Amino acid sequence: MKLIVGLGNPGIEYQFTPHNLGFLVIDRIANDLDVEVRNRQCRALTARAVIADQQILLVKPETFMNLSGLAVAELVRKYEVDPSADLVLIYDELDLPLGTIRIRQRGSSAGHNGMESVIGALGMQEFLRIRLGIAPDRKISDGVKYVLTPFRKSELKVVDEVIDRAAEAVEVIMTEGPGAAMNRFNRKEKEAEG
Repeated sequence: MKLIVGLGNPGIEYQFTPHNLGFLVIDRIANDLDVEVRNRQCRALTARAVIADQQILLVKPETFMNLSGLAVAELVRKYEVDPSADLVLIYDELDLPLGTIRIRQRGSSAGHNGMESVIGALGMQEFLRIRLGIAPDRKISDGVKYVLTPFRKSELKVVDEVIDRAAEAVEVIMTEGPGAAMNRFNRKEKEAEG
């Protein structure tokens, strides 16, 4: 079983905010696979599905961002998975420009509270993560307010594209492995910047 976890905050008021990009990716994958993320277990909404003959569990923690690790750790224990091999965490990253993707196999939280919670609960940093850039092309004075405010209409096309690319990255991870996904998606971003 592979755990595909998107980080976000439960509640309609947070649905289309930058901090909920992880949830939006999980919803897109679920839609593509024709499943509903609605089963409650281990403080999360989940759905079982299959990608490339691999059983996956799509996960949206219901603990609010800062306590995401509680749900992730419970699911890791319940399904007896090895986080370094079987966990993919998808979350927003204010240090990356809106629309960019970075896939990494380890690293610190870089100040992201949800990521910090997961690292703390698991007691390790060696697990796959898909970081989705949310930094706008304008100056923001309050990062916390920005991540909890709905995207601007002008940003929605880029947001939709990055959600699609992140869903595609999960499929590549499942079918070809993390290395292939990093080569394909991290390179796209560098080419776009260069």
